[in-house]
Amino acid sequence: MEKIRAAITGIAAFLPDYILTNEEISRMVDTSDEWIMTRVGIKTRRILREPGKGTSDMGAPAVEELLRKTNTHPDEVDLIICSTVTPDHPFPATANIIADKVGIKKAFGFDLNAACSSFLYGLSVASKFVESGRYKKVVLVGADKMSSITDYTDRTTCPLFGDAAGAVMLEPTTDPNAGVIDEILHSDGYGRVHLHQKAGGSVKPASHQTVEAREHFIYQEGQAVFKAAVAAMADVAVEMMHRHQLTPETLAWLVPHQANNRIIEAVARRMELPREKVMINIEKYGNTTSATLPLCLWEWEPKLKKGDNIILATFGAGFTWGSLYLKWAYDPK
Repeated sequence: MEKIRAAITGIAAFLPDYILTNEEISRMVDTSDEWIMTRVGIKTRRILREPGKGTSDMGAPAVEELLRKTNTHPDEVDLIICSTVTPDHPFPATANIIADKVGIKKAFGFDLNAACSSFLYGLSVASKFVESGRYKKVVLVGADKMSSITDYTDRTTCPLFGDAAGAVMLEPTTDPNAGVIDEILHSDGYGRVHLHQKAGGSVKPASHQTVEAREHFIYQEGQAVFKAAVAAMADVAVEMMHRHQLTPETLAWLVPHQANNRIIEAVARRMELPREKVMINIEKYGNTTSATLPLCLWEWEPKLKKGDNIILATFGAGFTWGSLYLKWAYDPK
């Protein structure tokens, strides 16, 4: 019996119209374009500014475009997963809200939260449903409205984040030169003290005191996170190369989480990859958390060829981290 793998058969994305520049941020807090570019490599980021709009309002148009590109009727979708740390509401799942907005009525859905590793974890989970043989079309959305939990009075975190959504279609294939091949996933709860949101959960529900103390925003200890991210992302990416005898010549692309350009460069050096084989768009979009990996794949889609060896690598709060190896399933359309 031929092995079933989950192949990405289409990709789409959504970016809000508003562009928040470093110059504008420098009028909010004590920072500068030079400081931000030197430290993290971000020039601009997209922000969803319309009142009453949330993560589903980015995920839904991304899924609509995905269905159009793959010529898929909403009733054909078996499962929809939304990888996000900024759901529309604590419940119901944002995946179900997106499904309703795009007319997906015959699928089940749920959200997955692994911080900045959410999309990578989601890709692993979604692929298992396809590999089971029961699910033919699975939609995975990576979407976050990070501006909703960003403190624009905190100079250390407010330049980092942007809003966006990406979506991929996963379908079964028996082609040995296509699909998700392998993944290495890790988590270690010690990292929770260095990067988290202090209030809003069951341990510390919202109150006047938590709002006044600005505890519903991202809290990050930058040096600890940077050090852990460089080591963890590089280790799992190099391990994946060794596990499958991949070399800098046979690996077509590295798709790294877009949190910090210095982290990306350090990972690429460990893998001995030239910059032209590394997908980097952090300068334009910042850290969109769950959306960074699909945004890269979407932007580079015209350059991807069937059979390309691709490694995705990520690191997020928790700490969570991992790498995933896939072979691209189609030529440029």
